[in-house]
Amino acid sequence: MPYPIVPNLWFDTQAEEAADYYCSIFPHSRVVTVARYTEAGPGPAGSVMTVEFELNGQRFVGINGGPQFPFTEAVSFQVTCDTQEELDSYWARLTDGGEEGPCGWCKDKYGLSWQIVPTGMDTLFSDPDPTRAQRAMQAMFGMKKLDIGALQAAADSTPVG
Repeated sequence: MPYPIVPNLWFDTQAEEAADYYCSIFPHSRVVTVARYTEAGPGPAGSVMTVEFELNGQRFVGINGGPQFPFTEAVSFQVTCDTQEELDSYWARLTDGGEEGPCGWCKDKYGLSWQIVPTGMDTLFSDPDPTRAQRAMQAMFGMKKLDIGALQAAADSTPVG
């Protein structure tokens, strides 16, 4: 099966370690290939140059390119979760050694940004009733890890006052 768009993640020297880490978190994941630098360089001969891996069927390539280009929040990967238990699990594993951010965003221990969100969040925030959407969004602004029940309760509640 061809993969017309494959995200390429630039690491300093941890591409293989990161691929193994991500594969341990996401189901249906595997390391596909590891390519090593040759005597031609620019990395030390025998060291990992690239790692091709799949996370839940999506191909990625990790490259050990050096420290010039660290990750920023300008690129993130969204993980959509059906249950609070699933959301909690991804959040815990991806923030272990990383950091929590606002509104369901976090960074893993490599600095890569993730959005851990519940299924249906887009529908909730685009509800035909703008007050429902506003209440849900307002609730989200007060959260780091998203709470599916609290978002739904906020949307369903009537305004105070």
